[in-house]
Amino acid sequence: MKLHEYQAKNLYAKYNIPIPKGRIATSASEARRLCEELGGKVVVKAQVLVSGRGKAGGVRLVKTPEEAEEVTTSILSMKIKDLPVRKVLVDEAISISKEIYLGITNDRAAQKPVLIACGAGGVDIEEVAQKTPGKIAKMEVDSLLGLRDYQIRDIALSIDLPRQFWRPFGEIIYALWKVYTDCDATMAEINPLVITADNHLVALDAKIVLDENALFRHPDLADLRDIDGEDWAETQGRKFGVSFVKMEGDIGCMVNGAGLAMATMDIISHFGGKPANFLDIGGGASSEKVASAIRLILADRNVKAILINVFGGITRCDEVAEGIVRACRDVASDVPMVVRLVGTNEDKARQILSGASLVYADSLVEGAKKAIDMVRKEDK
Repeated sequence: MKLHEYQAKNLYAKYNIPIPKGRIATSASEARRLCEELGGKVVVKAQVLVSGRGKAGGVRLVKTPEEAEEVTTSILSMKIKDLPVRKVLVDEAISISKEIYLGITNDRAAQKPVLIACGAGGVDIEEVAQKTPGKIAKMEVDSLLGLRDYQIRDIALSIDLPRQFWRPFGEIIYALWKVYTDCDATMAEINPLVITADNHLVALDAKIVLDENALFRHPDLADLRDIDGEDWAETQGRKFGVSFVKMEGDIGCMVNGAGLAMATMDIISHFGGKPANFLDIGGGASSEKVASAIRLILADRNVKAILINVFGGITRCDEVAEGIVRACRDVASDVPMVVRLVGTNEDKARQILSGASLVYADSLVEGAKKAIDMVRKEDK
C-alpha cells in the first residue's frame, strides 16, 4: 500500500526527520492562503500515487499567492497517468545546494533489507541508476542486528558526503530505518534529501510503501489508503476477503490456496491459454465469498471462460458449490464454467450442481484443456 507524499512526510516528522513547512490544499483559494502563510514563495505539488509528477507538470515553483492560486487551479484539473489530482501539497520553497537519494527497501535475492544512497538524487535518479550504476551505494542490513554505525559511515563515504553532515545524515538514516521497521514498510525513501543553502539536511520529498500483509498491525496506517490509484477489481477483492490480481488473459481462475492458484495459471499457460487473473479464495471460504469471487471474475469483459479448481480440505466442496449456484443466480452470464472439485463433501457438491450448466473435469490438466477449448470456440 502506497502513501501520498504528504502522508509520508507527516510520518517522517513524527520520527524527527526534517521536512519543509507545508500543508494540504484541496482548492485554489486554500493554496493561495497557505502561500501567504508560508511567505509567498512555495512549491505546489500534485498528490497522486504515481511517479513522474514533475515531468508531467504536477510540481511547480511559485513566487506569489496569486500565482499559487492560478497554478493550483491548473494542477487540480489535471490527470497524471490517468489519475485525477484531488489535492496538492503546498510546501515552503527551499534553496538547494545539493541533492541526495536515500532509501531502504527489501532485497528479495539477499532476503535482507538494503540501504541505498546516491550523491545525485532528484527526478533523474532512475537514469543515474541505469547509466552510472557505480554512483549508487548499497548496504545490506541484518534484520536481527539492525543498522550499524559503520554502515552509515561507509554510505556517507561512498556518496562523498562532506564530513560536517555525517552526524545529521546518520540521525536521518536511523530515523528512516525506524520508520521502515516500525511500520512494516517494504520501502521508505527520501528523494531528494537536500543540503540547503544554509547547510541543513531536509527531506524534500518522501515515499513509503507498506506491506499489506502487516496492515492488521497498523489500523491507523490502513486508514490512510487511497483507492484512486488501485485497480478496481483488486480493491473489490480485498473488500470480499479474497486475494485477486488482474491479468491480461481470457480464462478466469478461481482457486483455493496461493500455491494451487499459481499451479493452475501455469497449467493454463502450458497448454496455450492465458489466465485472466490470480484469485485465491483461501481456506474455509464460505459460499458468500465464493459467489463474490465469481462475480468479480465475471466483471472482467475479457473473460471468455472460467476454470474453478478447488481441492477441498478446510474449504468444503459443498460450500463452493453453493457459492457457484448463488453467483449464477445473481449474475446473468453466458460465460462457460469448467469445475474441478475434489475433496471434502465432493459428492454433495456434485448433487448441488447437478442442475447447473457446467462442465466437469476430473483433473486440473483436463479442466485447463476444456477451458482453453471453450475460449478457442468463442474466438471462432
